[in-house]
This record gives sequence, C-alpha cells and structure tokens, in this order.
Amino acid sequence: MTSGNNGASTPEDDDPFGYLYADGQANGAQPPSGGYGYPNSVNRVRSVGQRQYGQQQAPTAPTAAYGQVPQQPQGAYGQPSAHYAAPETFPGSAPTSQQPMPGYSGGGGGRSGGPNTKGLLIGAIAVVAAVVIGISVAMLGGDDDKKDTGNQAGTTPSVSQSAEPSASASSTEEEADLPQADVKTMRLEGGPSTASDVEGAKSDGGVYVQGFNQQGASVTWTVNGIKKAGVYRVYVRYGLPDGDANATVTVNGKSSPRPLNMKNFGKLPANGWQETWAQVSLTKGTNTIQLSCQQGNQCNALLDQFRVTENVDS
Repeated sequence: MTSGNNGASTPEDDDPFGYLYADGQANGAQPPSGGYGYPNSVNRVRSVGQRQYGQQQAPTAPTAAYGQVPQQPQGAYGQPSAHYAAPETFPGSAPTSQQPMPGYSGGGGGRSGGPNTKGLLIGAIAVVAAVVIGISVAMLGGDDDKKDTGNQAGTTPSVSQSAEPSASASSTEEEADLPQADVKTMRLEGGPSTASDVEGAKSDGGVYVQGFNQQGASVTWTVNGIKKAGVYRVYVRYGLPDGDANATVTVNGKSSPRPLNMKNFGKLPANGWQETWAQVSLTKGTNTIQLSCQQGNQCNALLDQFRVTENVDS
C-alpha cells in the first residue's frame, strides 16, 4: 500500500448495501451469503429495480360509493370464498352437522307436526279433575269429623244446647216452685173472718178475709218447701175499704221494725184489689209468716192471698 492508496476500494467495502444498486452490481457487489435479519429468517431482500411491474395482482374488493352495496369479489351469491375455509375443515376438528329442531322433519326442512296440544289438554283436564276430587274428599272428611264430635262424651254443648239454664228460665221455674196460699186457708186469730161480697178476689171461690181492723187480729201462714235459706219477698194481695192501712210482719217469731204498707198505690176505687210486698229472711225448709194488727198500726184492709218470690233488686 502506497501513499494515497487506501487499499482496495470496492462498493461492498464502502457500502454493505451496494449490491442493491445497479452500479454496485456492475462492480461485482454481492449480498451476504447468510442474509440479514434474525437467524433462520426468510431472506426477502430484493435489489433495487428487480421488482417486475405489470404482473397480475390479486384482485381486491372494489370500494363502493356512499350508499351503494359493495360488489362481492366472488361469483354467485352464497358461493364460498376461495380464501375462507370453515374451522371444521381443518385436520383434527370435529365434524358438524345441522340438528333438526323438535317437531320438524330433517329431510325436507318442512314442519312435520306442531306441539302435541291434545296431550296438553288431556293433562290439564286430569289436573283439574284431581283437584276437584281432593276438595270433595276434604269436605266429606270435615263433615264426618263434625258428625263424630257430636257423639263424643264430654264435648261442649252446641248452639241449640245450653251449658246451664238461663236466668229467666231458672227464675220462672223457682217462682213456680215457691209457695203461695189463700188467706182463708191460714190460721185466723183475734177476730178476722171470711167473706165473698167484694168481687175480684183471686182466692178459691172468691173468698177473702175481713175483720182485720182491730188490734190483736192476725193471720199466720205456715210456709213449706223453701229450698235454700236466703232473702225473699212476701207479697200480700189486699183491698182498701177507706184509706191506707199497714200491719206488722213477723217471720219465725221475729217481728220486723218496719211495717207492711198497704196504700192505694194505684189510686183505685174502694175495695180495689192490689199488691204490696215486704222483704223477709227465710230458712231452708218450713217457715212461719204472720201478719198482725199491733198497736200503732192502721189495719182496715181486706186480705186475699200471700205468695213468696225471689228477692229481685229494684
């Protein structure tokens, strides 16, 4: 190497890509034997000007104008494209087949028959019938239960029955059992006598007691059949010849400090019959009730009947 000579000057020495140009190729530039890029890569490097033009290119899909439907690159509509292959055509893929829908025939694609509406209707009728039968059985069972409970011992009384007698029925029955008597049947002492001139007396034969208007006169009633001890009322039916009257009540030998008032409460004419009552305490069994004309009493009265009743608060 001499001064001014830098050694061989070749295009490949100056430019490693000189083989890409025409002058480089004229000077003998060659591409590297191993190629460029990554190892084992495909060498697609091409010299400038090597690409040939005018060759037939792969058709591209035409671009349609705005609002128009683009034309299909293949032939008839529905024909498969040569560039597309279905996944099932690749090796190892499972074959696919179109499964017919229930109720349709697979051959002609037409409908061989609709849903089994007759079967559904029969099933619905069977369900309704089962429900009706169940309700009927339940109702019959309930009636049997009600009938059986009426024959059981120790059941509660029905509506038509009563666990215990009503107050009114009991009162009526007890009043019917309580005694009453005509004064003419009682023991008369001190001057009273019987008569029947004044009409309206309830005693048998219309006979009443008169002559009670003198001191010491008395009528004594022996009462039998008192079922229990307690407070009762003794009613006296009387008539007034002229003005009000009163008398002393004695029960079982004990006189009451309050006299029995025999006034004309109903403003009736003379000898009109009416009732008054006194509250008395009786023992169970037999009792004696005496009405007498004592000192201080006004006793001008006609006496018809006596009766005992339950004591009712007024």
